[in-house]
Amino acid sequence: MRLKIYLLALSLVVAVVGAPQSVAATSVLSMSVKQTPSASETLLTLYGNLKPNRSGTTVKIQVDTDGKWTTTRFTTKVTKVGTWKVTALATALKANVRYRAVSVIAGKSLYSPIRSITVKQQPEISNTDPAQFIDLTGPGGRIHGADISRWQHPNDKAIDFVKMYEAGMRFVFIKASDTRESADLLSVKYAAMDHHAAQAAGIYTGFYHYAVLPDVTDPEDIKKDALAQAQKVVWRLASMGGYSDKDLPYALDLENKCVRYSSSGACQKYATRSAVTLWATTFLASVKEKTGKTPILYSYANFLESSMTRSPELAQYPLWLAQYAIDPANPINQPGIKTGGCYVHSWTGANCDSQWTVWQYSSCGIAPKYGVPGNRLDLNVFRGTPSSFLDLAKGTWAPTLVDLMPQQEPTVLTVVGQSASTTNKLVTFKVNVVRPSGSPVVTGSVKLVFDKATTPATKPTQTILRETSGVWTLALKGVLAGTYVGKVLFQDVSGTHAESTFPVTFEVTQGPTPTPKPTPSPTATKKPTTDGCRGQIKN
Repeated sequence: MRLKIYLLALSLVVAVVGAPQSVAATSVLSMSVKQTPSASETLLTLYGNLKPNRSGTTVKIQVDTDGKWTTTRFTTKVTKVGTWKVTALATALKANVRYRAVSVIAGKSLYSPIRSITVKQQPEISNTDPAQFIDLTGPGGRIHGADISRWQHPNDKAIDFVKMYEAGMRFVFIKASDTRESADLLSVKYAAMDHHAAQAAGIYTGFYHYAVLPDVTDPEDIKKDALAQAQKVVWRLASMGGYSDKDLPYALDLENKCVRYSSSGACQKYATRSAVTLWATTFLASVKEKTGKTPILYSYANFLESSMTRSPELAQYPLWLAQYAIDPANPINQPGIKTGGCYVHSWTGANCDSQWTVWQYSSCGIAPKYGVPGNRLDLNVFRGTPSSFLDLAKGTWAPTLVDLMPQQEPTVLTVVGQSASTTNKLVTFKVNVVRPSGSPVVTGSVKLVFDKATTPATKPTQTILRETSGVWTLALKGVLAGTYVGKVLFQDVSGTHAESTFPVTFEVTQGPTPTPKPTPSPTATKKPTTDGCRGQIKN
């Protein structure tokens, strides 16, 4: 629900704060305030975060009235990811106002830094259609947008979304989740940082999930993994507060069908067409059912043709298509068209054109031009009109308690197979971890913890190979000869699932000692230089 505030109006004051400031020493409450572009009313967005995160904590907005801090009627709660936001209506114009936020932590008042803003008069618009603010500033007279991830935050630098808006950007897709555990943790960190800041600047936001497919062939196992990753997306979206009227649908980034890699990084096994298609349709349908908004599929034409089966079910989802080195300023240029012949996939039109909704036309945008740290930025255009763009953003979703990710949900870990023989071979454990419902865990990872009495003098290298959601092969390299006692431990740093363990005992005997090979003298090899932006549009 949109909150409204009337600047300098004493009727909004509910209490006078006269107590001196005091701060819970271990917590920090931040706040920013922006005038958000709007078609019909002057909006302010106040937002920030609470560190360390105490989700559910009440945040109140205070205003400086004649030198006294007074508490307004506007309050909100800290989300699961530690952020908070209030959108408010301002009726006083050209007035300089000072705000701060306050929460109570451990019985003490915690204040944000004071922020000042002078509300600017908006140009008078006779037609208050919100589409008036969706400017056609992209190449080819289209709506311009970007997509971002942790790579746009070098050294934790923040993005200047006001500059991005002023440069003509009207939407941005933010990476918010990933199948891989380490990448997922970084995703949620920066998604929480960017979401409110972008919307406060007037930019519509969408999230995307980078998918890694499971190394299984049974259709039921493929579906279980897709449902588990869809659950992660729903929990992530719920932790951000759900869908607002400034949110585009969640997107699935599906561009890689390798399910098994060698130690050198080469792909050893690919998912079949039927497996990729089954996984995608299951994932997309689940996200749509749980959030009420049709998700988007991101990929490229060759992948859609070579890795997926044509399906009317897939065609119902908007397509975000990547193709570079084609100038979108040329009105007859389109992504997904072969030089000769036709890409044949679920979104192929009657004239061989791809029925795309968003076109990622470059990965080499001039990042500083749009307020983004670093050198490169992915650039996109929206295919339709401002009205059709707003249609894509229609539909809100406020999560209920059942939609929120659990906290310390019990888990059961089982070692379903193990192998240990000689020192020259890997020690392996196949591990399965499930939730109370019997479905696989959504987040977390596993490792071996040795008992103190049998901890080896030389620490072995542990490698985790993901088979599917909740199923891993844990491999140890360099285990010395001996008998070992320990436990396989499941941990989830997000706190969603509780720890669980399984005791193990194994014996390793001495194997053949490899003959050391002479180390060749290093020779300087000049690596060929490559330009990843060669031929790309550099807007």
